[in-house]
Amino acid sequence: MNEVPIMSDFAARYRSRADAFQAKITAVRPEQWSNQSPCADWNARDVVQHIIDMHAAMLRPLDRALSPAPTVHEDPLAAFLAARADVETLLHTPELATTTAETPAGPMSVEQHIDQVVSADLVLHGWDLAKATDQDPTLDHHEVQSMWPTVQHVPDEFRVPEAFGPGIVVYGPEVKVPEDSSLQDRILGLIGRDPNWTPPR
Repeated sequence: MNEVPIMSDFAARYRSRADAFQAKITAVRPEQWSNQSPCADWNARDVVQHIIDMHAAMLRPLDRALSPAPTVHEDPLAAFLAARADVETLLHTPELATTTAETPAGPMSVEQHIDQVVSADLVLHGWDLAKATDQDPTLDHHEVQSMWPTVQHVPDEFRVPEAFGPGIVVYGPEVKVPEDSSLQDRILGLIGRDPNWTPPR
């Protein structure tokens, strides 16, 4: 009888976040894909494109590329599922997951890179997608608690456009929020979001 491999914390965390982001994609109505998002230059479809681009950036240190798949314009869900499968292949292959990679934040294992960048991105851009398409933008309480210590120390290079590749922007300039704001709102401000943003009507 074959033993089921033990999933790493990195892989489990990615799976949970990817499931949540996937559910948000699934809930978007066709006419909502052109809706403006909280990111000034992006609509809802562009948010998913960014997530796909960040998945590609996770593969690049291993000289890999995304597998052939429908484009985000053709089918946002299929595009995400394909990119997700590529990243999960890395996370579930120990010799790949533990390989040391050169990243904009310095050398780290592939699984750490995924955890700190695209995995966390799924949570934060899930908020963007939810706000753009009239879904519940409330972040998971445990995610908020776990992100807070890290988000307080966002490296300056993460705010530099194209640090992760052409056309990729990770964090914008900080948006100041009142000191008595909720932890979620304080996190959003630190990553460059206006917590009170509402889509134009």
